[in-house]
Amino acid sequence: MVHPLDKFLYCPVCGSRDFVPRSVKSKQCKDCGFEYFMNPSSANVAIILNDRREMLVVRRKNDPAMGTLDLPGGFADIGENAEDGVIREVKEETGLDVTSVKYLFSHENLYLYSGLQIPTLDLFFLCEVKDYSTAHASDDAEACIWMALDSIKVEDFGLDSIREGLNMYLNGFLKISK
Repeated sequence: MVHPLDKFLYCPVCGSRDFVPRSVKSKQCKDCGFEYFMNPSSANVAIILNDRREMLVVRRKNDPAMGTLDLPGGFADIGENAEDGVIREVKEETGLDVTSVKYLFSHENLYLYSGLQIPTLDLFFLCEVKDYSTAHASDDAEACIWMALDSIKVEDFGLDSIREGLNMYLNGFLKISK
């Protein structure tokens, strides 16, 4: 797989082609000295439980992992914090209004995008919503599904970090109470 920095051929400051690897996470321009670092992008994941202790999962409409199960969430936008990002993503994908956000844990990830493995840092949140009954698929979610916790099969989820996060949550590696 191609390293994302391999696509950066020219210095974005001066345009020099002498833009070379300095470390596994950076390239530096030999002409002007500018150094670009490839740090993880922030992504947010929502764990939402209804009154019957069922978890809201979505079916992915797009690649990567189109057609597999996922949890609501996505990338943080420039200018928003992680909490605002997860609130926005839940609204976009499910139509639900988040009323409470509690940070749980994070997990590193490589997200396949346009043939590149993009490093991400996935932040998992326990979210409460105003009205569970209004969930509907929108944006890049094909379906919203309420699943009993004991019927969730992590192998049905298409992204590695989501499977890891679900394992952590469902197997009680973290003591989480609602």
